Amino acid sequence: MISYLANPLRFQKFAAIATPIFGGLALMCIVAGVWQGLWISPQDERHGESVRIMYVHVPAAVSAMMAYGAMAFASMVAYIWRHPLADELAKACALPGAMFTALALLSGSLWGVTSWGTYWQWDGRMTSVLILLFLFIGYMSIWSLTPDKKKAARLAGVLAMVGAINLPIIKFSVNWWNSLHQTETISAPGAPGLAPEMLLPFGLMYVGYIAFFSWLVLCRVQNEIASAQRLRQSRPAAKPAQAKLEDI
Repeated sequence: MISYLANPLRFQKFAAIATPIFGGLALMCIVAGVWQGLWISPQDERHGESVRIMYVHVPAAVSAMMAYGAMAFASMVAYIWRHPLADELAKACALPGAMFTALALLSGSLWGVTSWGTYWQWDGRMTSVLILLFLFIGYMSIWSLTPDKKKAARLAGVLAMVGAINLPIIKFSVNWWNSLHQTETISAPGAPGLAPEMLLPFGLMYVGYIAFFSWLVLCRVQNEIASAQRLRQSRPAAKPAQAKLEDI
């Protein structure tokens, strides 16, 4: 599948079908999830109405980790096989990943002040998620500040791959260190779980966020391919072809 989509023409055909599907799915799931989370699901016995923050916070945090994992994987593919489309895919993951991370930090702070009486504590989970945001920002900064795009892709790719070590730290930090942050409620073995009326908005927001991420990444890569093709068409016909994205 990866080798099939490595060709920009095949990728564009796939994206032409998948983009509107992901966009429509994201819109429906997020609207339904917000409706369920704010007005249908019950309040929590312990946290009251503030539990509704978690319908935004938890899917955002998971989506941020997923976005970084996708960015690191695409960077590894580009680093090994030197394919520029993989670099574009990795680059397209950075901005939505940073957005999800910032949303997770903001919503987590609002949750923290209602639950723990403080907006922030330098525990393992919060600190590692903040580092994740810095990694996204650093990745995008390399692309923006390095004139040589081939060099930028290599440097940014190395940062993405090395920074992936932060993902298991985020995942297991609440088990490794004492923290105000609660442990997994759903995913961990033996976790207490949630009532069905609370699981539904969680599931809708999870699917909605992932679909929105996929839609945004596909749109950004399509725009990059279209820009590269326009650049190629504007070049003099006598200029020799180079092994870059715009010449594929």
